Amino acid sequence: MSTSPVDEVVTRSYQQEMLEASLVENIIVAQDTGSGKTHIAVLRMKIECDRQPHKVSWFLAPTVTLCEQQHDVISQAIGSVGLVHGGLEPKQWTDPELWNTVIKNNRVVVSTPQVLLDALSHGYVSLGNQIGLLVFDEAHHAAENHPMNCIMRDHYFSLPVRQPAMTSNHGPVREERPMVLGLTASPMFGGDVAEAFQNLEKNLDSVIRRPRLYLGNLADYVHRPTFRHVVYTQHRQYYTCHLDSPNLQVLRQVIGTMDIEQDPYVLALREDLRKRPPGPERQRVDQKLSKVIHKKDSYTHRGLRNLEKTAHDICYDLGPWASDWFVQEAVNHGLQCASPFDGVASAWQHKEKAYLIQYLNEIKNSLVSPDPETIDSRISDKVKALLRTVAEEKTRSESFNEPYSGLIFVTRRDAVLVLSGILKCHPLTRDSFTIGTLVGASESSYRTTLLDITRKVVDKSQADTLADFRSGDINLVVATAVAEEGLDIQACGNVIRWDIPSNMASWVQSRGRARRKRSSFVLMFEAQFDDGRVAEFEDQEMRMEEMYNKERRRIAAEMDQLQPGVDNEDADTVFRVKSTGAVLTLSAAISHLNHFCSLLPTTRHQNYQAIYDIDPPDMPEGWHSSGPRQDDILPYPGPFGCTLTLPRVIDAKLRVHVVKRVHLSKRSAFQHAAFQAYVALYRAGLLNDHLLPLMSVKEGDLDEDEQLLRALIDKRSGFASVTGQLNPWQPDEVRDSWWSTNITVHGFPPLTLFAQVELPTLNDDTLLNLYHPLKGSLTVTTSPAMLVKLSAKDGEAARHCTRRLFWTRVGSRMTWEHLDFAYLFMPNGDPSTAVWEGRREWCRSQDGNADSGKALLANAESFGRFYNYPTDITYVRESSSYGKAYRFVGWQFDKLSSEEEEELRTSRRYSRVEDLQLTYPLLVAEPLSNKVNLLLRRPVAKPGKYTFFIPKYSYVELCSPAECEYSYMLPSILRHLTVVMTVESLRRTLFAEAPRLASIPASVLIPAITAPVANDLVNYQRLESLGDAVLKFIVGVNLMAQYPLWPEGYLTQRKDQTVNNGRLAKAATKVALYKWIIRTNFTPRKYTPIYLTQPTDVGRMDVSVSEEPVAESEKPKDETEQLSTKMLADVVESLIGAAYIHGGFDLGIECARLFQLGVDLSGVQDNVEKILSRVEFSDGFSSRLVDVERMIGYTFQRKLLLVEALTHASYHFDTETVSYERMEFLGDALLDMFVIDFLYHFAGRAFTPGDMHCFKAAMVNTYFLAYRCLQLSVEVDASMPMPGRNGRITLQHKTNRIHLYQCLLHSSTVVLDEQRLSFRRFEKNNAEIEEALRVGKVFPWAALTRLQPPKFLSDMIESIIGAVYLDSNGNIETVRTLLRTLGIMDCLERVVREKVDVLHPVSRLGIWASQQQKQVVYDYMEEKGNVVCTITVEGLEPVQAKAEKRGRVSQEEARFAAAEKAIAEWGVGDMWNGSKM
Repeated sequence: MSTSPVDEVVTRSYQQEMLEASLVENIIVAQDTGSGKTHIAVLRMKIECDRQPHKVSWFLAPTVTLCEQQHDVISQAIGSVGLVHGGLEPKQWTDPELWNTVIKNNRVVVSTPQVLLDALSHGYVSLGNQIGLLVFDEAHHAAENHPMNCIMRDHYFSLPVRQPAMTSNHGPVREERPMVLGLTASPMFGGDVAEAFQNLEKNLDSVIRRPRLYLGNLADYVHRPTFRHVVYTQHRQYYTCHLDSPNLQVLRQVIGTMDIEQDPYVLALREDLRKRPPGPERQRVDQKLSKVIHKKDSYTHRGLRNLEKTAHDICYDLGPWASDWFVQEAVNHGLQCASPFDGVASAWQHKEKAYLIQYLNEIKNSLVSPDPETIDSRISDKVKALLRTVAEEKTRSESFNEPYSGLIFVTRRDAVLVLSGILKCHPLTRDSFTIGTLVGASESSYRTTLLDITRKVVDKSQADTLADFRSGDINLVVATAVAEEGLDIQACGNVIRWDIPSNMASWVQSRGRARRKRSSFVLMFEAQFDDGRVAEFEDQEMRMEEMYNKERRRIAAEMDQLQPGVDNEDADTVFRVKSTGAVLTLSAAISHLNHFCSLLPTTRHQNYQAIYDIDPPDMPEGWHSSGPRQDDILPYPGPFGCTLTLPRVIDAKLRVHVVKRVHLSKRSAFQHAAFQAYVALYRAGLLNDHLLPLMSVKEGDLDEDEQLLRALIDKRSGFASVTGQLNPWQPDEVRDSWWSTNITVHGFPPLTLFAQVELPTLNDDTLLNLYHPLKGSLTVTTSPAMLVKLSAKDGEAARHCTRRLFWTRVGSRMTWEHLDFAYLFMPNGDPSTAVWEGRREWCRSQDGNADSGKALLANAESFGRFYNYPTDITYVRESSSYGKAYRFVGWQFDKLSSEEEEELRTSRRYSRVEDLQLTYPLLVAEPLSNKVNLLLRRPVAKPGKYTFFIPKYSYVELCSPAECEYSYMLPSILRHLTVVMTVESLRRTLFAEAPRLASIPASVLIPAITAPVANDLVNYQRLESLGDAVLKFIVGVNLMAQYPLWPEGYLTQRKDQTVNNGRLAKAATKVALYKWIIRTNFTPRKYTPIYLTQPTDVGRMDVSVSEEPVAESEKPKDETEQLSTKMLADVVESLIGAAYIHGGFDLGIECARLFQLGVDLSGVQDNVEKILSRVEFSDGFSSRLVDVERMIGYTFQRKLLLVEALTHASYHFDTETVSYERMEFLGDALLDMFVIDFLYHFAGRAFTPGDMHCFKAAMVNTYFLAYRCLQLSVEVDASMPMPGRNGRITLQHKTNRIHLYQCLLHSSTVVLDEQRLSFRRFEKNNAEIEEALRVGKVFPWAALTRLQPPKFLSDMIESIIGAVYLDSNGNIETVRTLLRTLGIMDCLERVVREKVDVLHPVSRLGIWASQQQKQVVYDYMEEKGNVVCTITVEGLEPVQAKAEKRGRVSQEEARFAAAEKAIAEWGVGDMWNGSKM
């Protein structure tokens, strides 16, 4: 048996001692770095796997890097180890199945503490039921509000106490506290040792242990370094050291000239404040302005001050050369980041960029010399001491024949870079050391500002640096604290602390890196300054040794003792959801609420955030105003209150939350407000039972790892495994009685049809016309079916007749002996039946009474002679058996010319016949029409060319003329009957409990269930387009009514989830809809009759899998086929469309209910009334509403609906309504439905789905709707009293034009600017667009794009449509009138009626190029303030168009214009001709 790596590692005595202790009780293993604590944890987890087979061990490490490192180690010993950390976006794992899969598939899970805390808080993981062991790596972090401590405080201590451990536990899973194992090198950061031990033990419900029995064994493996100290003298004074740094002095001078009042940010705030009317938002801007001025806290001022402070610290610590270098690098980096093409600075305002660049350019730095002598003369004594120390340490290591490896721990990131630069350049070190750097990977805001030169200078990743250090390619690493804790760094011979450790843990951990034999730990002391701090560490370490040796027991912690860092008032502020175990704590409330707001759909004009207004305000109101200011504002000591305001997309009842002024800190007030708001959101149904937003992930945000995991759990394939299409001819059981009907084709004698199932009577709804290639349109009728008994003789005759009819045309795919047909035929009234029966009898007598297909063919020469060359023959064949059949024309008694005879002799048919005898009369025949689908319309064919046959070598088909014609027509007749019978089956079964659905005419249901692959006359595509629009509307209006508090983003995502193809396909599969989908490709040339049982001899059959279905009973029960899920979804939508056509929205909803789509669907009118019942009647609205009503030609009964439709999310007044997004959601669905409904019913034109999509895209897009919004206006009276000619004051009549876009209610300067710019572009392009819409033959895509309108303009149109629909009580005609007033319906009617080319120019160009088998290439360049688009197609002259550069939209404008130009110059056809869809 193979052994795992951990088994190959010898377990040391002290490790075994700690392992055995951990099996008895919860312990925290306190051992030096490098002593093998992880090995103890691995052994403990392996035992736990056997002890608790139904639970996992959860290993917690404080950083992502540590998680990945420990995962690799644990995986080598325990096979199934899962890894979850912040880099994998676990916050998006909102499906419980994801977490269940992780726990089910792994025995150990490694994660950061925050990941497990979130999973526990949201109820995705049960600590008591799913986790048997918690391992805390770096356990000393478990204090206050660290996630480690929160796990214990909020989730562990509320569980039942763990029962005594047993050797194994294979019984039922008990809910109980997991065991705890902590790992640490130092159990404390600082302070009183006894108190620190007690707090950590209480927090982790554990006892701190260190080996006692085998402490000597531990000493054998852990080598304490030799402690050394280096004393340096700091000659410079901190406050005057800058005088030696020219660059720092220049920086200070530039900062001294700056005036915060001239900062663009301050000026923008003042302008914003000036425009704002009284209200909460004005108060916020007032506070923000005062704070910025008081603290000089603009981006530029704060950034340059921080730069100066950092450079000053570096100057004091490392010397003036270091300071000069740092200022030079930081300024250069800042100038690069301020470039408009740099992504870091892309969010800055243009004026702020210019302001920053102005002052950065004023910092005239002196060039910093890299000369080693210059460096040496301008560095601090501390740096010089470090250089001497590393050189001495290297010499000492080499004296023991050991390679040098060292770590220098530095507190500041910037100091790491400067020190490493000096070490690389200085003569003492440059040739002796290869230098590496390690800095943390934090993404704090400070490190993404212009100050952070670490990203630019650090040229190696952390992983690469560590790998080079392990291999010896790097022998000296300068690092921040990132290297202290847990990173897999080899034991090195020398650790130097540039700065005195900040706490005990840092002291122990950094020292623990020097654990090689004869290693050294060096502290750098400032003379007469640092001695006391070192003595304190040594004293604490001695006291820790005493604590390790004391006998202590685990402290039973009480819940009220586990709230460190939280006010007493907050101790009971916890909210739990019983069904899932999800928990909301005060400390998590703010982050949870921020997450909720971040998932609300945002626009570029509004970034949704919760706003916290502290009570009382931090600054006196108006402090920023000119005049004397009170600069020494004393901080208010408390208590504090808070008003929290959620984004306007949240309903007014949930938007504002106030906590009284009773809290001891601002943080506590904020937390209580957030807690109150989050609980309210849950109770309002905006959070699920896991206390997460209902829509927990934005579209497109899913992490790749999650997508992979989701794919394993829920494979949403494009195909579904289903049974075959229904065979309506197959009875439940074969009976003696048969259903009988007479089939009559115009001009032919009737034919009686027998079947085991009830046969439909064709009526006006199921009318059947055949389109015969020679006889034209033929009407087919059937008589009412009745049950009859067939005698054995009649049954046998019917089977023979049926075989004869099919054998004539498809005998090559039949078995002669198999007569068990699903349908039987008998001639009824054919006068020639007896004649042809006699002829067949004669043929059998000639052929020895053979019962085979040969009995239906007679040699033409013998037949002619015997029956005196009859003329009632229908088919002749050029050879026996399955030779090609021809239609008989007559007998040729007259001799052919010699040329004709020669042509006949040498023809393909007779050229190989030896001793050919050409005798008269000859047969004259013409080619038969191809076996075609007679259900499809086609013109009457012209007669074929006559052909001569020699009777001796030819054969006559022994069937009457009527039988021969029926053999040609029957496949098409049976296909139609099959479809009609399938519809009847659908009515009897799926629609059995919905009589109104069963009443839908077959003429509508047949296309609804017929797939395009069937190649029938009709298919579901048009109905599917209609049904899709209807379904989205009815689902939308139902969601609006059922969830009045849901913001638009929730409604949209829920609607999309309901109507997506995956959901619809599953619903279709659940009701077995696939049985009734007509999808077999009807091809008469491959037609095979249907049997009640499958023929046993199928060797001669050549049947395509796409032909008519065989009986289901003939297939194995488990036989399935793969059916496209899109087809299943399409048929659901087409049935909804069919129901809508027959019975409007009510019947469409009844049909949708049939499929149980996860939404409780009720009638449209009921939903409208439900929505209106929540709308209050109010008075006192602005006269601006009257202007809007005049523009749209509609007067609202409920003015609040119009207010909502006009309210932007930035608006901070009139809190009665939400912003317009919900109304826009409804209007969008309405507009889509109206357009598609109009196109579907347009008289005389059956538009394809592609055509409908093109028209809808032209009418329902941001550009066109925004154009209508900008265009809509009304004249209003603006008369004013003014002096007249005689000086008297009189009323001067005047009017102003008010535009709809001006009526948007908002509080955003950005919105205001975009309105003005959009209207200017509208005025410039209006004439061109209006003319194109009125008389043009091509839709003005490029001209509309030049408007570059913001989305809120088109949103206004859609929200008004939704508001009018509701206010009119769902009156469709009122909305139709509104659409006409808005100019949408008139434009739609014209583009349809006059065949305007509405296909998008880029799409049309692409289609054309594809047809030409060429590729279209779009290239962009910037030129003189314009974006130029060049379109290239091989073999054609390139085409260019340009647009004024105004952002990303300009590129789109240039592309549209270039595409239109290319279409004109290259002669590309329009959508109706050259590029017909």
